Amino acid sequence: MYNKFENLKKYLNELNEQGICLAFSGGIDSTLLLYILREMNILTVTFNSNFQTNEEIDFTKKLCKKYGIRQALLNIDIFSNPVILNNPKDRCYHCKKMLFENAIKIAHDNGLKYILDGTNFDDLSCYRPGRKALKELGIISPFAKFEITKKEIREFSRECGIEIFNKPSTPCLATRFPYGTKLTKEKLDSVEKAEKVLKDFGFECCRFRLHDNIARIEILPEKFHELIEKKDNVLQALKFLNIPYITFDMEGFRSGSMDL
Repeated sequence: MYNKFENLKKYLNELNEQGICLAFSGGIDSTLLLYILREMNILTVTFNSNFQTNEEIDFTKKLCKKYGIRQALLNIDIFSNPVILNNPKDRCYHCKKMLFENAIKIAHDNGLKYILDGTNFDDLSCYRPGRKALKELGIISPFAKFEITKKEIREFSRECGIEIFNKPSTPCLATRFPYGTKLTKEKLDSVEKAEKVLKDFGFECCRFRLHDNIARIEILPEKFHELIEKKDNVLQALKFLNIPYITFDMEGFRSGSMDL
């Protein structure tokens, strides 16, 4: 593992000679990249659309300020793209392309040649239509290039003293809906608020999936008993959403459960 990271650092130093722009989401992958790059004169870009939570955006601001790294907050009107809002199975391709075309413009305006993202080696074996867009646009994914896995990223982050080394993955809010569901600001806001309620009750690793008038709560199996004990209070706290049916998924939390 350590050889991988040593080779990665050498590679990043070479790229930095012509300028680096890092797509920084606040997840553990891009956070570790930010940490490794913190002493280089880089620019971060953070996408601010309705697909990201306010909590994540605020975290990126605080960390960039902590490390003294320049940040460009790109306000993207995702609702201007009807293809994305119709939520097709390749939604991620169209979304990534739209976002990173904006990142490329910012990078070039600042004289930076390379745009990096936090895609890791494990992501290459998952359903990730957005990877096609990144490849078409020439975005570099250093962790994937050096075959660095999520487990290695978490372990190395822990050794570097990064507090969020074990932070659950936080994919965009659009992943909470079945493909083909038309996305609206109201639906996205409801999911964001619902997951904040669940986290406030102690279910940090959770998903609130919305199937029309049925909501499906996913949490870790070891938390099942706790949710059952708190169910009355949780349901009461979620009533403001006016969703007729709120259900508990007995398969538990799992990434990509909408990729059916």
